[in-house]
Amino acid sequence: MTSTILLQQIINGVSLGSLYALVAIGYTMVYGILRLINFAHGDLLMFAAYTAIYCVTLFALPWTVSFPLAVLLTGVLGILLDRAAYRPLRDAPRISLLISAIGASFLLENLALVILGGVPKGFPTPEVFREVIDVLGVRVQVLTIYTPLVTLVLLMGLLFIVYRTKVGKAMRAASKDFETTRLMGINLDRIIAITFLLGSMLAAAGGIMWAMKYPQVNPFMGVFPGLKAFIAAVLGGIGNILGAVVGGFLLGLGEILIVAFIPGLAQYRDALSFLVLILVLLFRPTGLMGEPMIDKS
Repeated sequence: MTSTILLQQIINGVSLGSLYALVAIGYTMVYGILRLINFAHGDLLMFAAYTAIYCVTLFALPWTVSFPLAVLLTGVLGILLDRAAYRPLRDAPRISLLISAIGASFLLENLALVILGGVPKGFPTPEVFREVIDVLGVRVQVLTIYTPLVTLVLLMGLLFIVYRTKVGKAMRAASKDFETTRLMGINLDRIIAITFLLGSMLAAAGGIMWAMKYPQVNPFMGVFPGLKAFIAAVLGGIGNILGAVVGGFLLGLGEILIVAFIPGLAQYRDALSFLVLILVLLFRPTGLMGEPMIDKS
């Protein structure tokens, strides 16, 4: 493999990994506080993509308005999801929350199927993202370069909120000791709602970039990206924001490079990702950067 092709594959892997990272952050934030795997999280990608499509095509809004609006509305959906499916079960056994998350995922997918139809829709990718540029002798689509840059900017904004604001301090307190945080007078329902808002908005940003990269939107488009992001979160250390980002980049790079070096394994790409999940759970359940977590049940 020539250096040019290798560089091409590394760029593609970083771009894919950054998409996994954006979605994985939402998983890890919710798990850090509620110890809940929000299986409906991947479906927020689908909602964001459809919202962006209809804002552009139905309401004729420019993409500079449509995309941020889709991100914001997806954040609101995340809050509503928490209020309807998770808040009533806050003090219930954790298995009840898990079942509710699975039910919410099926509900969102099938509502989209009934309302929007099962025929895939093309995504209106702006011309500026379809341009091809030269990077160190490699011709790549400009979206491939923008994707990791957007991920890093959003990550820095999230880290500022988590480590430099009162809301972030409350999030970190809740992740350490749920009941003590509640006894200190912190409104946990509000903090959890903000957590869902931020995580859902990051998933929406990832969903829109995913739809631009693979411009075919359907009601089940969020299933596999959501599962891959979950694997990335577990690999990096679920509950650890930086760990989720590292896991996302490693998973994306690994998928692309394995296919590039061993083309015969291309058809087993998804299976290899799930193999990574099994191995991590067997030999390092806390992930690369995770820490043993106190059981809050």
